[in-house]
Amino acid sequence: MFPLNDVSAAVKIGTQAAPRDDHELTAVRDEIHHLDPHGSRFAAVLRDTIDQLLNGEVTGRYDWKKLFKTEKTHAGTLVEINLQREFKFRDGVDMDYQIANVDVDCKYSQQFGGWMIPPEAIGHLCLLVWADDSKSLWSAGVIRIQREWLNSGNNRDLKLTIKAEHRNKISWLWHNAELPENVLLHMKSTDRDQVFSHNSGQARLNELFRLVQHRRIGRNVVRTVAQQKDYMKRVRGNGGARSALRREGILIMGDYASHQEIAKQLHVPVPGEGEFVSVRVAKADPDDSTQPGVNLDGYFWKPAGPDDPVEEGPLLPKHTTSR
Repeated sequence: MFPLNDVSAAVKIGTQAAPRDDHELTAVRDEIHHLDPHGSRFAAVLRDTIDQLLNGEVTGRYDWKKLFKTEKTHAGTLVEINLQREFKFRDGVDMDYQIANVDVDCKYSQQFGGWMIPPEAIGHLCLLVWADDSKSLWSAGVIRIQREWLNSGNNRDLKLTIKAEHRNKISWLWHNAELPENVLLHMKSTDRDQVFSHNSGQARLNELFRLVQHRRIGRNVVRTVAQQKDYMKRVRGNGGARSALRREGILIMGDYASHQEIAKQLHVPVPGEGEFVSVRVAKADPDDSTQPGVNLDGYFWKPAGPDDPVEEGPLLPKHTTSR
């Protein structure tokens, strides 16, 4: 999920109005926006679905390109199922869902414009969904399918695509919105190689939080790096990464309210649900109002710079005090 203080910046809500005479399309748009005003739930479903396909805990994969062709083909079905589970859409009569008492088909494509429209969807509303993990972007829109807007099909099941010149008919709910980042995919290749150079899951996680600071790291990234069923234990204190890296002055904040408050005071990204953010800290002058910081363990701590010495960091308490 998106962090609490950053939801509105995480997505771009579509501004294209629904056709004036298509009251069903307007009703579907309004219902989806009512259920998910900022698109954070929609984005989380797409993030989780991609991670579900990658299955990093078992396979160690983090890149869509590494999926088998059959797995990529299955992505559309998983998106359809997971959206219905999240939003509790009723089954449709002739299409996949009923949204606002209107039949709606759901089509997903990892390639923008690649939605495969079956002949039976002509005349019906389609919820078109696109996500690209390499670009960290996603879109979702609604369109009523018209035969003259479709390319001629030459595949065996007669599925068609929307002509490029008619994609402007799509009424966007969200367009080019931010997909929660796949950190393993987007980190420096040298850093990624360094993380996976270690044999043990614990050592790999320690290296991940050491090298990837000031960025939100999702639970599925942790699962992929640890490749162990007890991966969350490898993050916590009492022998996990939080204990090991504290000696280097590195804090690992999770989605607890107290940790989120510390992140805010340190001016680093605030971890959302199922996320972690690491940052190296150093002792600082509490009277220096020009720098962000937090009081912990009787000292004032700031985000460390490259010239600050490495020193053991504070324990993360349940409660913190502001400046």
